[in-house]
Amino acid sequence: MQPTPTHDREQNLVSKSPNILYVFTDQMRASAMGCAQSEPVHTPCLDRFAAQGVRFENAIANTPVCTPSRASLITGRHAWTCRNIVNDIRLPEEERSIADVLKKQGYRTGYIGKWHLDGWPRDAPIPPGRRRHGFDDYWAAYDCTHDYLHPRYYLNDDLEPTYAEGYDVDVHTDLAIGFLEQFQDDPFCLFLSWGPPHSPYDQVPQAFLDQYPLYEIPLRPNVEGVDRAAIAGYYAHITALDVAFGRLMEALDRLSLSENTIVVFSSDHGDMLWAQGRVKKQQPWQESIGIPLIARWPDQLPAGEVSDLLVSVVDHAPTVLGLAGVSVPKWMNGLDLSPVLRGESTDEPQSAFIAEYVSFGQSSIYQPWRGVRTKRHTYARWLQGGTLLYDHATDPYELRNLVHEPGHQALLEDMENELQEWLDRLDDPFLPPDACFHTLGRTEEWEARKTYFPRWARRRNSS
Repeated sequence: MQPTPTHDREQNLVSKSPNILYVFTDQMRASAMGCAQSEPVHTPCLDRFAAQGVRFENAIANTPVCTPSRASLITGRHAWTCRNIVNDIRLPEEERSIADVLKKQGYRTGYIGKWHLDGWPRDAPIPPGRRRHGFDDYWAAYDCTHDYLHPRYYLNDDLEPTYAEGYDVDVHTDLAIGFLEQFQDDPFCLFLSWGPPHSPYDQVPQAFLDQYPLYEIPLRPNVEGVDRAAIAGYYAHITALDVAFGRLMEALDRLSLSENTIVVFSSDHGDMLWAQGRVKKQQPWQESIGIPLIARWPDQLPAGEVSDLLVSVVDHAPTVLGLAGVSVPKWMNGLDLSPVLRGESTDEPQSAFIAEYVSFGQSSIYQPWRGVRTKRHTYARWLQGGTLLYDHATDPYELRNLVHEPGHQALLEDMENELQEWLDRLDDPFLPPDACFHTLGRTEEWEARKTYFPRWARRRNSS
Protein backbone atom coordinates (compact mmCIF):
# COMPACT_ATOMS: atom_id res chain seq x y z
CA MET A 1 0.00 0.00 0.00
CA GLN A 2 1.30 3.46 -0.90
CA PRO A 3 1.22 5.73 2.18
CA THR A 4 -1.02 8.76 2.14
CA PRO A 5 1.13 11.90 1.88
CA THR A 6 0.92 13.90 5.09
CA HIS A 7 3.86 16.24 4.63
CA ASP A 8 6.13 17.85 2.07
CA ARG A 9 8.21 14.97 0.74
CA GLU A 10 10.89 17.19 -0.79
CA GLN A 11 11.44 18.89 2.54
CA ASN A 12 11.84 15.54 4.30
CA LEU A 13 14.36 14.29 1.74
CA VAL A 14 16.79 16.92 2.96
CA SER A 15 15.76 16.64 6.60
CA LYS A 16 18.40 15.77 9.17
CA SER A 17 15.88 14.42 11.63
CA PRO A 18 17.07 11.08 13.03
CA ASN A 19 15.15 7.92 12.27
CA ILE A 20 13.74 5.98 15.22
CA LEU A 21 13.67 2.19 15.41
CA TYR A 22 12.18 0.92 18.66
CA VAL A 23 12.39 -2.87 19.05
CA PHE A 24 10.77 -4.53 22.04
CA THR A 25 9.98 -8.02 23.23
CA ASP A 26 7.20 -9.39 25.38
CA GLN A 27 8.19 -10.60 28.83
CA MET A 28 12.01 -10.48 28.60
CA ARG A 29 13.73 -9.67 31.86
CA ALA A 30 16.81 -7.51 32.20
CA SER A 31 19.15 -10.26 33.36
CA ALA A 32 18.49 -12.51 30.34
CA MET A 33 21.26 -11.17 28.10
CA GLY A 34 24.87 -12.23 27.87
CA CYS A 35 26.04 -8.65 28.42
CA ALA A 36 24.14 -8.54 31.71
CA GLN A 37 26.45 -11.32 32.96
CA SER A 38 23.71 -12.83 35.08
CA GLU A 39 22.09 -15.70 33.17
CA PRO A 40 23.57 -18.28 30.75
CA VAL A 41 21.74 -17.08 27.64
CA HIS A 42 23.49 -16.62 24.29
CA THR A 43 22.97 -13.12 22.85
CA PRO A 44 26.05 -12.20 20.79
CA CYS A 45 24.18 -9.67 18.61
CA LEU A 46 22.66 -7.85 21.58
CA ASP A 47 26.03 -7.95 23.33
CA ARG A 48 27.63 -6.32 20.28
CA PHE A 49 24.83 -3.77 20.18
CA ALA A 50 25.38 -2.94 23.86
CA ALA A 51 29.06 -2.35 23.11
CA GLN A 52 27.99 0.20 20.49
CA GLY A 53 25.55 2.06 22.73
CA VAL A 54 24.34 2.58 26.29
CA ARG A 55 22.97 -0.27 28.39
CA PHE A 56 20.84 0.76 31.35
CA GLU A 57 21.11 -1.38 34.48
CA ASN A 58 18.14 0.24 36.21
CA ALA A 59 15.45 -0.01 33.54
CA ILE A 60 12.03 -0.60 35.11
CA ALA A 61 8.53 -1.52 33.95
CA ASN A 62 6.16 0.73 35.88
CA THR A 63 3.21 -1.65 35.49
CA PRO A 64 4.61 -5.08 34.68
CA VAL A 65 1.85 -6.55 32.53
CA CYS A 66 1.26 -6.23 28.79
CA THR A 67 -1.54 -3.75 28.06
CA PRO A 68 -0.80 -1.17 30.79
CA SER A 69 2.91 -1.21 30.06
CA ARG A 70 2.40 -0.86 26.30
CA ALA A 71 -0.02 2.01 26.90
CA SER A 72 2.64 3.79 28.97
CA LEU A 73 5.27 3.05 26.36
CA ILE A 74 3.58 4.74 23.42
CA THR A 75 1.84 7.55 25.34
CA GLY A 76 4.60 8.49 27.78
CA ARG A 77 1.91 8.45 30.47
CA HIS A 78 1.44 6.29 33.53
CA ALA A 79 -1.14 3.52 33.21
CA TRP A 80 -3.40 5.27 35.71
CA THR A 81 -3.15 8.56 33.82
CA CYS A 82 -4.07 7.04 30.45
CA ARG A 83 -6.76 4.90 32.14
CA ASN A 84 -5.36 1.55 30.96
CA ILE A 85 -4.73 -0.47 34.11
CA VAL A 86 -5.46 -4.05 33.04
CA ASN A 87 -5.01 -6.31 30.02
CA ASP A 88 -7.60 -6.41 27.24
CA ILE A 89 -9.19 -3.00 27.73
CA ARG A 90 -8.81 -0.64 24.79
CA LEU A 91 -6.54 2.35 25.05
CA PRO A 92 -8.94 5.32 24.77
CA GLU A 93 -8.91 6.76 21.27
CA GLU A 94 -8.32 10.27 22.57
CA GLU A 95 -4.97 9.21 24.04
CA ARG A 96 -2.09 10.50 21.92
CA SER A 97 1.18 8.72 21.32
CA ILE A 98 4.77 9.27 20.32
CA ALA A 99 3.66 8.45 16.76
CA ASP A 100 1.09 11.27 16.80
CA VAL A 101 3.82 13.70 17.85
CA LEU A 102 6.26 12.53 15.19
CA LYS A 103 3.67 12.59 12.41
CA LYS A 104 3.38 16.33 12.95
CA GLN A 105 7.16 16.57 12.49
CA GLY A 106 7.01 14.84 9.10
CA TYR A 107 7.89 11.33 10.18
CA ARG A 108 6.55 8.19 8.51
CA THR A 109 5.26 5.88 11.22
CA GLY A 110 4.86 2.12 11.30
CA TYR A 111 4.01 -0.66 13.71
CA ILE A 112 4.75 -4.38 13.32
CA GLY A 113 3.89 -7.28 15.62
CA LYS A 114 1.92 -7.59 18.83
CA TRP A 115 -0.25 -4.57 19.72
CA HIS A 116 -2.43 -5.63 22.72
CA LEU A 117 -4.05 -2.23 23.14
CA ASP A 118 -7.40 -2.79 21.44
CA GLY A 119 -9.45 -4.61 24.06
CA TRP A 120 -11.43 -7.73 23.30
CA PRO A 121 -11.58 -9.89 21.21
CA ARG A 122 -7.88 -10.25 20.64
CA ASP A 123 -8.17 -11.50 17.05
CA ALA A 124 -10.20 -8.66 15.50
CA PRO A 125 -8.70 -6.26 12.93
CA ILE A 126 -7.76 -2.83 14.21
CA PRO A 127 -9.10 -0.31 11.71
CA PRO A 128 -7.16 2.72 10.44
CA GLY A 129 -7.71 5.82 12.50
CA ARG A 130 -7.47 6.63 16.17
CA ARG A 131 -7.35 3.03 17.35
CA ARG A 132 -3.86 2.86 15.82
CA HIS A 133 -2.76 5.98 17.71
CA GLY A 134 -0.73 7.58 14.95
CA PHE A 135 0.99 4.51 13.48
CA ASP A 136 -0.59 5.27 10.13
CA ASP A 137 1.85 4.75 7.28
CA TYR A 138 2.52 1.04 7.72
CA TRP A 139 0.64 -1.50 9.81
CA ALA A 140 1.41 -5.21 10.05
CA ALA A 141 0.04 -6.07 13.46
CA TYR A 142 -2.26 -8.36 15.42
CA ASP A 143 -3.73 -7.37 18.74
CA CYS A 144 -2.59 -10.45 20.64
CA THR A 145 -1.50 -13.95 19.67
CA HIS A 146 1.19 -16.24 21.02
CA ASP A 147 0.96 -18.91 18.34
CA TYR A 148 4.57 -18.43 17.32
CA LEU A 149 4.77 -21.25 14.79
CA HIS A 150 1.68 -20.07 12.91
CA PRO A 151 2.33 -16.33 12.37
CA ARG A 152 -0.47 -13.97 11.38
CA TYR A 153 -0.98 -10.24 11.08
CA TYR A 154 -3.34 -7.69 9.56
CA LEU A 155 -1.58 -5.75 6.80
CA ASN A 156 -2.49 -2.08 6.44
CA ASP A 157 -6.22 -1.83 5.62
CA ASP A 158 -6.93 -5.58 5.28
CA LEU A 159 -9.93 -6.94 7.18
CA GLU A 160 -8.66 -10.51 6.97
CA PRO A 161 -5.36 -11.62 8.48
CA THR A 162 -2.32 -12.64 6.47
CA TYR A 163 -1.04 -16.08 7.45
CA ALA A 164 2.66 -16.79 7.08
CA GLU A 165 4.93 -19.81 7.47
CA GLY A 166 7.84 -20.08 9.83
CA TYR A 167 8.67 -18.57 13.19
CA ASP A 168 6.77 -15.46 14.24
CA VAL A 169 9.92 -13.46 15.00
CA ASP A 170 11.47 -14.15 11.59
CA VAL A 171 8.29 -13.10 9.78
CA HIS A 172 8.02 -9.83 11.70
CA THR A 173 11.72 -9.11 11.20
CA ASP A 174 11.36 -9.57 7.44
CA LEU A 175 8.45 -7.11 7.48
CA ALA A 176 10.56 -4.63 9.44
CA ILE A 177 13.41 -4.88 6.93
CA GLY A 178 10.87 -4.28 4.17
CA PHE A 179 9.68 -1.17 6.00
CA LEU A 180 13.25 0.15 6.19
CA GLU A 181 13.69 -0.40 2.48
CA GLN A 182 10.40 1.33 1.66
CA PHE A 183 10.82 4.39 3.89
CA GLN A 184 14.60 4.86 3.89
CA ASP A 185 14.36 8.26 2.16
CA ASP A 186 12.13 9.78 4.85
CA PRO A 187 12.60 10.23 8.57
CA PHE A 188 10.73 7.29 10.04
CA CYS A 189 9.59 5.88 13.36
CA LEU A 190 9.07 2.12 13.41
CA PHE A 191 7.98 0.14 16.45
CA LEU A 192 8.70 -3.60 16.12
CA SER A 193 7.00 -5.71 18.79
CA TRP A 194 8.14 -9.34 19.06
CA GLY A 195 5.88 -11.79 20.93
CA PRO A 196 8.55 -14.05 22.48
CA PRO A 197 10.00 -14.86 24.94
CA HIS A 198 6.48 -14.80 26.43
CA SER A 199 5.09 -18.33 26.84
CA PRO A 200 4.52 -20.83 25.26
CA TYR A 201 8.20 -21.44 25.80
CA ASP A 202 8.38 -24.51 23.57
CA GLN A 203 7.16 -22.78 20.37
CA VAL A 204 10.62 -22.01 19.06
CA PRO A 205 12.70 -23.67 16.32
CA GLN A 206 14.45 -26.80 17.57
CA ALA A 207 17.91 -25.51 16.64
CA PHE A 208 17.62 -22.92 19.41
CA LEU A 209 16.22 -25.38 21.96
CA ASP A 210 19.20 -27.64 21.29
CA GLN A 211 21.51 -24.94 22.64
CA TYR A 212 20.06 -25.32 26.16
CA PRO A 213 20.25 -28.89 27.55
CA LEU A 214 17.85 -28.98 30.48
CA TYR A 215 20.18 -30.16 33.21
CA GLU A 216 23.13 -28.03 32.19
CA ILE A 217 21.33 -24.75 32.89
CA PRO A 218 22.44 -23.22 36.20
CA LEU A 219 19.53 -21.89 38.21
CA ARG A 220 19.31 -18.57 40.00
CA PRO A 221 19.61 -18.78 43.82
CA ASN A 222 16.05 -17.52 44.36
CA VAL A 223 14.34 -20.13 42.17
CA GLU A 224 11.82 -22.51 43.76
CA GLY A 225 9.91 -25.41 42.17
CA VAL A 226 11.29 -24.72 38.72
CA ASP A 227 10.21 -26.10 35.33
CA ARG A 228 13.57 -26.53 33.58
CA ALA A 229 11.97 -27.05 30.17
CA ALA A 230 10.29 -23.65 30.45
CA ILE A 231 13.57 -21.93 31.30
CA ALA A 232 15.33 -23.67 28.40
CA GLY A 233 12.57 -22.56 26.03
CA TYR A 234 12.70 -19.02 27.38
CA TYR A 235 16.42 -18.83 26.71
CA ALA A 236 15.94 -20.42 23.27
CA HIS A 237 13.40 -17.75 22.33
CA ILE A 238 15.83 -15.01 23.39
CA THR A 239 18.66 -16.49 21.34
CA ALA A 240 16.30 -16.62 18.34
CA LEU A 241 15.41 -12.96 18.96
CA ASP A 242 19.08 -12.17 19.11
CA VAL A 243 19.70 -13.62 15.65
CA ALA A 244 16.74 -11.64 14.27
CA PHE A 245 18.03 -8.47 15.89
CA GLY A 246 21.37 -9.04 14.22
CA ARG A 247 19.65 -9.28 10.84
CA LEU A 248 17.86 -6.02 11.52
CA MET A 249 21.10 -4.23 12.38
CA GLU A 250 22.71 -5.62 9.22
CA ALA A 251 19.82 -4.19 7.20
CA LEU A 252 20.41 -0.75 8.72
CA ASP A 253 24.08 -0.99 7.74
CA ARG A 254 23.27 -2.19 4.20
CA LEU A 255 20.87 0.69 3.69
CA SER A 256 23.34 3.23 5.18
CA LEU A 257 20.81 4.09 7.88
CA SER A 258 22.79 3.20 11.00
CA GLU A 259 24.50 6.54 11.53
CA ASN A 260 21.29 8.55 11.70
CA THR A 261 18.97 6.08 13.39
CA ILE A 262 18.21 6.02 17.10
CA VAL A 263 17.79 2.32 17.87
CA VAL A 264 16.28 1.21 21.17
CA PHE A 265 15.94 -2.38 22.39
CA SER A 266 13.71 -3.12 25.38
CA SER A 267 10.71 -5.10 26.66
CA ASP A 268 7.30 -4.39 28.13
CA HIS A 269 8.05 -6.29 31.38
CA GLY A 270 9.97 -9.26 32.69
CA ASP A 271 9.24 -12.85 33.70
CA MET A 272 9.52 -14.39 37.18
CA LEU A 273 10.28 -17.92 35.85
CA TRP A 274 9.95 -19.45 39.32
CA ALA A 275 12.02 -16.81 41.09
CA GLN A 276 10.48 -16.46 44.55
CA GLY A 277 8.46 -19.56 43.55
CA ARG A 278 6.33 -17.42 41.19
CA VAL A 279 5.69 -17.33 37.46
CA LYS A 280 5.14 -14.79 34.68
CA LYS A 281 4.80 -11.11 35.66
CA GLN A 282 2.63 -8.64 37.66
CA GLN A 283 4.95 -8.87 40.67
CA PRO A 284 7.12 -6.24 42.38
CA TRP A 285 10.25 -8.43 42.30
CA GLN A 286 13.14 -7.57 40.01
CA GLU A 287 12.60 -10.45 37.57
CA SER A 288 9.16 -8.99 36.81
CA ILE A 289 9.84 -5.24 36.82
CA GLY A 290 13.43 -5.27 35.51
CA ILE A 291 13.67 -4.99 31.71
CA PRO A 292 16.49 -4.79 29.17
CA LEU A 293 17.16 -1.33 27.78
CA ILE A 294 19.89 -0.50 25.28
CA ALA A 295 20.04 2.63 23.13
CA ARG A 296 22.40 3.35 20.24
CA TRP A 297 22.91 6.47 18.15
CA PRO A 298 26.45 6.67 16.74
CA ASP A 299 28.38 9.82 17.67
CA GLN A 300 25.43 11.08 19.73
CA LEU A 301 25.32 8.54 22.56
CA PRO A 302 28.44 7.04 24.15
CA ALA A 303 29.48 3.57 22.99
CA GLY A 304 29.93 0.76 25.49
CA GLU A 305 28.60 2.67 28.49
CA VAL A 306 26.76 0.89 31.29
CA SER A 307 24.52 3.45 32.98
CA ASP A 308 22.94 3.25 36.41
CA LEU A 309 20.37 5.93 35.44
CA LEU A 310 16.91 5.00 36.68
CA VAL A 311 14.70 4.80 33.57
CA SER A 312 11.13 3.50 33.56
CA VAL A 313 8.87 2.62 30.63
CA VAL A 314 6.91 5.85 30.95
CA ASP A 315 10.15 7.76 30.26
CA HIS A 316 10.95 6.04 26.96
CA ALA A 317 8.74 8.11 24.64
CA PRO A 318 9.68 11.54 26.01
CA THR A 319 13.37 10.62 26.09
CA VAL A 320 13.35 9.40 22.48
CA LEU A 321 11.58 12.59 21.44
CA GLY A 322 14.13 14.63 23.33
CA LEU A 323 17.02 12.81 21.64
CA ALA A 324 15.43 13.47 18.25
CA GLY A 325 15.15 17.18 19.00
CA VAL A 326 11.36 17.12 19.15
CA SER A 327 9.55 19.08 21.86
CA VAL A 328 8.00 16.79 24.45
CA PRO A 329 4.28 17.54 24.85
CA LYS A 330 3.07 18.52 28.30
CA TRP A 331 0.53 15.69 28.38
CA MET A 332 3.36 13.17 28.71
CA ASN A 333 4.09 12.66 32.40
CA GLY A 334 7.18 10.55 31.84
CA LEU A 335 10.56 12.27 31.99
CA ASP A 336 12.73 13.41 29.10
CA LEU A 337 16.10 12.08 30.20
CA SER A 338 17.92 13.05 27.00
CA PRO A 339 19.81 15.93 28.71
CA VAL A 340 21.25 13.40 31.18
CA LEU A 341 22.22 11.03 28.36
CA ARG A 342 23.95 13.87 26.52
CA GLY A 343 25.83 14.92 29.64
CA GLU A 344 24.04 18.26 29.74
CA SER A 345 22.32 17.65 33.09
CA THR A 346 22.79 15.67 36.27
CA ASP A 347 19.13 16.00 37.28
CA GLU A 348 18.24 12.31 37.54
CA PRO A 349 15.02 10.74 38.85
CA GLN A 350 15.38 9.44 42.39
CA SER A 351 12.62 6.83 42.15
CA ALA A 352 10.26 5.12 39.73
CA PHE A 353 6.63 4.36 40.49
CA ILE A 354 5.62 0.69 40.14
CA ALA A 355 2.13 -0.76 40.44
CA GLU A 356 -0.25 -3.61 39.79
CA TYR A 357 -3.78 -2.26 39.71
CA VAL A 358 -5.72 -5.44 38.92
CA SER A 359 -4.22 -8.79 39.85
CA PHE A 360 -5.76 -11.44 37.64
CA GLY A 361 -5.28 -15.06 36.61
CA GLN A 362 -1.65 -14.91 35.54
CA SER A 363 -0.65 -13.70 38.99
CA SER A 364 -0.12 -16.04 41.92
CA ILE A 365 -1.12 -13.34 44.41
CA TYR A 366 -4.59 -12.01 43.71
CA GLN A 367 -4.37 -8.54 45.14
CA PRO A 368 -3.11 -5.21 43.81
CA TRP A 369 -0.01 -3.43 45.07
CA ARG A 370 1.83 -0.11 44.72
CA GLY A 371 5.51 0.62 45.21
CA VAL A 372 8.65 2.52 44.29
CA ARG A 373 11.99 1.49 42.91
CA THR A 374 15.15 3.48 43.52
CA LYS A 375 18.62 2.63 42.30
CA ARG A 376 19.25 0.67 45.47
CA HIS A 377 15.88 -0.40 46.89
CA THR A 378 12.51 -1.84 45.98
CA TYR A 379 9.57 -1.08 48.25
CA ALA A 380 6.03 -2.33 47.67
CA ARG A 381 2.84 -2.63 49.67
CA TRP A 382 -0.16 -4.82 48.92
CA LEU A 383 -3.68 -3.45 49.16
CA GLN A 384 -4.81 -6.17 51.55
CA GLY A 385 -1.70 -6.15 53.72
CA GLY A 386 1.94 -7.11 53.41
CA THR A 387 5.07 -5.11 52.60
CA LEU A 388 8.42 -5.86 51.04
CA LEU A 389 11.69 -3.94 51.09
CA TYR A 390 14.87 -5.13 49.40
CA ASP A 391 18.40 -3.73 49.18
CA HIS A 392 19.82 -4.58 45.74
CA ALA A 393 23.34 -3.60 46.70
CA THR A 394 23.60 -6.32 49.36
CA ASP A 395 20.87 -8.71 48.20
CA PRO A 396 20.65 -8.83 44.37
CA TYR A 397 18.38 -11.89 44.37
CA GLU A 398 15.96 -10.37 46.89
CA LEU A 399 16.25 -13.15 49.44
CA ARG A 400 15.98 -10.92 52.55
CA ASN A 401 12.86 -8.87 53.09
CA LEU A 402 14.14 -6.08 55.32
CA VAL A 403 10.64 -5.49 56.68
CA HIS A 404 11.25 -8.57 58.83
CA GLU A 405 14.64 -7.41 60.13
CA PRO A 406 15.32 -4.79 62.82
CA GLY A 407 17.07 -1.52 62.16
CA HIS A 408 15.29 -0.40 59.00
CA GLN A 409 12.44 1.70 60.33
CA ALA A 410 13.83 4.99 59.04
CA LEU A 411 14.32 3.52 55.57
CA LEU A 412 10.80 2.10 55.60
CA GLU A 413 9.40 5.50 56.50
CA ASP A 414 11.40 7.19 53.74
CA MET A 415 10.22 4.70 51.14
CA GLU A 416 6.60 4.97 52.28
CA ASN A 417 6.84 8.77 52.05
CA GLU A 418 8.22 8.42 48.53
CA LEU A 419 5.32 6.14 47.61
CA GLN A 420 2.80 8.59 49.04
CA GLU A 421 4.32 11.39 46.99
CA TRP A 422 3.89 9.33 43.85
CA LEU A 423 0.29 8.43 44.68
CA ASP A 424 -0.48 12.10 45.27
CA ARG A 425 1.30 13.17 42.09
CA LEU A 426 -0.64 10.67 39.97
CA ASP A 427 -3.91 11.20 41.87
CA ASP A 428 -4.02 7.44 42.50
CA PRO A 429 -6.27 6.62 45.50
CA PHE A 430 -4.93 3.00 45.74
CA LEU A 431 -8.36 1.37 45.68
CA PRO A 432 -9.66 -2.12 44.87
CA PRO A 433 -10.12 -2.81 41.12
CA ASP A 434 -13.87 -2.13 40.94
CA ALA A 435 -13.42 1.24 42.63
CA CYS A 436 -10.45 2.05 40.38
CA PHE A 437 -12.52 1.54 37.25
CA HIS A 438 -15.35 3.60 38.71
CA THR A 439 -12.88 6.42 39.45
CA LEU A 440 -11.51 6.22 35.90
CA GLY A 441 -14.98 6.20 34.36
CA ARG A 442 -14.51 2.75 32.81
CA THR A 443 -16.86 0.63 34.90
CA GLU A 444 -18.91 -0.56 31.91
CA GLU A 445 -15.81 -1.78 30.08
CA TRP A 446 -14.49 -3.44 33.22
CA GLU A 447 -17.75 -5.31 33.79
CA ALA A 448 -17.78 -6.42 30.15
CA ARG A 449 -14.20 -7.61 30.44
CA LYS A 450 -15.05 -9.72 33.47
CA THR A 451 -17.58 -11.61 31.34
CA TYR A 452 -14.75 -12.46 28.92
CA PHE A 453 -12.67 -13.92 31.73
CA PRO A 454 -15.04 -15.19 34.43
CA ARG A 455 -12.43 -17.44 36.05
CA TRP A 456 -10.12 -14.48 36.60
CA ALA A 457 -12.93 -12.43 38.07
CA ARG A 458 -13.91 -15.22 40.48
CA ARG A 459 -10.34 -15.62 41.70
CA ARG A 460 -9.98 -11.87 42.16
CA ASN A 461 -13.18 -11.68 44.18
CA SER A 462 -12.15 -14.62 46.36
CA SER A 463 -8.89 -13.01 47.44
